Amino acid sequence: MIFSPPLIPARLVRRYKRFLFDALLEDGTPITGFCPNTGSMRGLTEPGSRIWVSRHDAATRKYAHALELVEADGTVVGVNTALPNRLAEEAILAGLVPPLADFAALKREQRYGRNSRIDILLADETRGSVHVEVKNVHFIRETGLAEFPDSVTSRGAKHLDEMGDLIETGKRAAMLFMIQRADCDRLKICADLDPAYGRAFARAIARGVEAYAVRCHLDPVKIVPESLIPIDEAGLGRL
Repeated sequence: MIFSPPLIPARLVRRYKRFLFDALLEDGTPITGFCPNTGSMRGLTEPGSRIWVSRHDAATRKYAHALELVEADGTVVGVNTALPNRLAEEAILAGLVPPLADFAALKREQRYGRNSRIDILLADETRGSVHVEVKNVHFIRETGLAEFPDSVTSRGAKHLDEMGDLIETGKRAAMLFMIQRADCDRLKICADLDPAYGRAFARAIARGVEAYAVRCHLDPVKIVPESLIPIDEAGLGRL
């Protein structure tokens, strides 16, 4: 995925009210922009951090700038949670996740379960279908170890149970974690910050839900899905 138009460098002043941030452009111009990430963004909101923002001049937008990348822990981290579905599609079509490769059709945002939508539906006349739930990952506490989630997500736990229900009907279902930072070589489910999600993930895996994690390469020009990395399932909550 190429950023077009190119991103604009700046320095973060603060992120607040979940959806907003203040920053200074390189020429010293202050801006207020939209933060496309409602999560905690742990470790990514240090004042003075180098950031990159996109600019959108549509008349319908209240804020022209949107936060896209943050420099943290010596690497570039993607924070826009609207991008992982697009990145997941690129990863699947590039064959980076072999069990999800080479399906005849790929559809976005399909209804399923209890009034839910699946991020990606893969379908094939001979291979059947796979419901794929995509998650954005950018949290790290230990060198080389990405973690999800970074805060409590009751909605995420609900989706895991619904995907397990799909397995009971004979369908395939898969979690695809898109890691928007390149300094990780494995992923862990963060059961200490959200024990309910940890238990739900353990239940889903036990029922046959598949799980994959893809690390991305990021720079101010592009985000590229790079490679499949292992998921550490140790330490999950009890079923």
